[in-house]
Amino acid sequence: MVINWYGEACFKIQSGDLVLLSDPFDSSTGLTAPRFRADVVINTGLKQPVAYTAKGKEDEAIAVHGPGEYEVKGIEIKGWSNKDTAVFTVVMEEMKLCFLGHLTSSLEPAVLEQLAETDILFVPAGGKPYLDQEEIAKIIKKISPKLAVASLFKIPGLKRKADDVKDFLKAADQKSEAQEKLTIKKKDLATGTKVVILKI
Repeated sequence: MVINWYGEACFKIQSGDLVLLSDPFDSSTGLTAPRFRADVVINTGLKQPVAYTAKGKEDEAIAVHGPGEYEVKGIEIKGWSNKDTAVFTVVMEEMKLCFLGHLTSSLEPAVLEQLAETDILFVPAGGKPYLDQEEIAKIIKKISPKLAVASLFKIPGLKRKADDVKDFLKAADQKSEAQEKLTIKKKDLATGTKVVILKI
């Protein structure tokens, strides 16, 4: 599995020929919107999601939006409502991925229960308007994923205000060097939790 970050909560997760995209955005963010081919798109916001059509492709990716259970192209996807956002788990390559996306409030106990044994947790790590960095650090401890991948933090070009990822690392009591992409297999997952910072 190869994971790339495009800014905000937008990740490309590739497993063989299958491509999953989380939370695409438009150019109003100040960042370059992604335009690669995707098979499945998940949107954690409960408001109208950003429509996604890959550049040069007439067929749209299969969109998953809101709570429910889905099986798309052999991928098992589950979603739960957590106040004004959705939380998703996705099983790929025998690994459980969890997308907290645009989380603005603490996880409800019923949702938190569903996130046990998460291998890779994608978290908002840039503070307001999303959940603050200390609260996210507490959520990581509760879920205890093998990897916590940071998103929604301050980067060059981003128009909205966001906090520095260094503050998040301090809150989470972690050290991490930014890397271009994350290539991971189930057998590579170590014990304990490691925070991953990706470059766009």
